Amino acid sequence: MAAIQLFNQFPCKTRVSTSSKSKSISKPLITVPMSSIIHRPVFSTGGIAVSRSDFRVRATDADDEWGTEPEARGSALSVADEAIESVEETERLKRSLADSLYGIDRGLNASSETRAEIGDLITQLESKNPTPAPTDALFLLNGKWILAYTSFVNLFPLLSRGILPLVKVDEISQTIDSDNFTVQNSVRFAGPLGTNSISTNAKFEIRSPKRVQIKFEQGVIGTPQLTDSIEIPEYVEVLGQKIDLNPIRGLLTSVQDTASSVARTISSQPPLKFSLPGDNAQSWLLTTYLDKDIRISRGDGGSVFVLIKEGSPLLNP
Repeated sequence: MAAIQLFNQFPCKTRVSTSSKSKSISKPLITVPMSSIIHRPVFSTGGIAVSRSDFRVRATDADDEWGTEPEARGSALSVADEAIESVEETERLKRSLADSLYGIDRGLNASSETRAEIGDLITQLESKNPTPAPTDALFLLNGKWILAYTSFVNLFPLLSRGILPLVKVDEISQTIDSDNFTVQNSVRFAGPLGTNSISTNAKFEIRSPKRVQIKFEQGVIGTPQLTDSIEIPEYVEVLGQKIDLNPIRGLLTSVQDTASSVARTISSQPPLKFSLPGDNAQSWLLTTYLDKDIRISRGDGGSVFVLIKEGSPLLNP
């Protein structure tokens, strides 16, 4: 219609030219439906009528020109609905996975049935991976990731306190700096007198859209953060007998002050760093699922790791 209005600005008349002595004969105006009209404008050039039969303007209604066919609109709505359902299903799977990890100590205390359920949820999430090329989305990899589950059996002795009695693993994390291509793996321990951490620093290289090669360069033993305050109870119970501690409270207070001084001295020391051998300090990691909350990776030997981004609501049971 806009094209027709444009042409209406230029007067196009159907004329028949004769000699100067002949009379001008005007043909009657014929009205045709707009749905079938084809304009063949005739331009006057020096008294000779010229018809441009190869120049046509097709008139269409507004819906056909500016809109879409009903079938196309219905198809677009169907695609949008499917996308929404897919996102909702992914979020449901993520929450189900997080719930199934509660109370199993990163997989150490998981039964065979629980492991099978977790494995099925992981497989379903991997099939819905919204980031098929994680190494092309380094901004999503960036940050601190908390280990929530693993099938890597070499970690189980550490988790079971077989190496450090009276000390439990408080947190295992991986921090990725995508700007500098560095990775830091860290284990934080908690004991009766304080906390400490052991970490490794590494560089990573992109080898494929999903795979990175990791080369560990340095180990770090963090400075112990000792408790500088020991709570002294009023009494202790030994073999059913209550022993009043008030008479020796002054001595215990002196011991507490000494312990606080030692804790402050130790905590002010720098961490201990050491080099790692180059030949055996390499590994690779394949990321099979990645979004802003969850990262699923597979390592050497087919072991699987489920990590949750620090600050994600999925960390809260």
